[in-house]
Amino acid sequence: MTQKQTHHITLAGFLISLTGAILFSTKAIFVKLAFKSTGVDAVTLLSLRMLFSLPFYLFAAWLGSRKEGKTQLSSKEWLWIILLGILGYYLSSLFDFIGLQYVSAGLERLILFLYPTFAVLINTFFFKSRLSKIQIAALVLTYLGIGIAYFGELQLDTSNPKFLFGSFMIFLCAVTYSFYLVGTGRMVQKVGVTRYTAYAMLAATFGVFIHFLFSHPISGIPFTYTLTGYSVALAIIATVLPSFMMNNGMKRIGSNNVSIITSIGPVSTIIQAHFFLGEKIIAAQIFGTILVIMGVILIGWQSKYEGGN
Repeated sequence: MTQKQTHHITLAGFLISLTGAILFSTKAIFVKLAFKSTGVDAVTLLSLRMLFSLPFYLFAAWLGSRKEGKTQLSSKEWLWIILLGILGYYLSSLFDFIGLQYVSAGLERLILFLYPTFAVLINTFFFKSRLSKIQIAALVLTYLGIGIAYFGELQLDTSNPKFLFGSFMIFLCAVTYSFYLVGTGRMVQKVGVTRYTAYAMLAATFGVFIHFLFSHPISGIPFTYTLTGYSVALAIIATVLPSFMMNNGMKRIGSNNVSIITSIGPVSTIIQAHFFLGEKIIAAQIFGTILVIMGVILIGWQSKYEGGN
């Protein structure tokens, strides 16, 4: 039963996960624009992101408790929800925001997109979830494409004294998020998508707020129109909408398949970085983009042969 749930693909699950991945890819663009336009620090920007997300998750928690709350959560389930929320949207987001201060959006994606591999490997070696031939082929295509597409990014000037520190922060983000991805794929089956997403995000939100209160004065938040605009965009476009979409996708098609589908994220980031951050698109990126799209389409094509709709 577990294996079937892990590998079964539906077209709806594929499209929901794909859209969520594209929306998530806007995060790096909004963060880089906010840093450039306002000079805000990572912890403050992350706190504002979660502040403007909070009303949506409070409402979702209330809604989820009504629709999915018939079954009481055990102490163990509560612990897992809190732990996964801290890993996925407090620690991983904090590492990511810090790293983005010192590396480009393109290089951030290169490092960050190690997480689907980590997630698949965690599922494979710790939970004995077998990879299908199509999943393996899709992984090869997508990561070959990512490697080629971002080859130019590796030629970046590394004279920045905090370049290695920033890269390490993004690597930690990939590690922590991969554990969140795997845990979420299993918890949403037990808890329900709306309830799990809301509770995990609320746990992360309070973690971020506590961090901010211990490190920043509340009076020091520069509530300018520009910063508020970027924070709201981060909250709704790059956080609330994709978090529900990705978790819903994991419930429908499993975390392994979602991990592979999210490889479309770097392609989206390349295009957005070109238009909004002025980053150049080179031939290697175009070729790599084609391979990534082929890998993602391969996952969608699999749905036709597994009875999904």
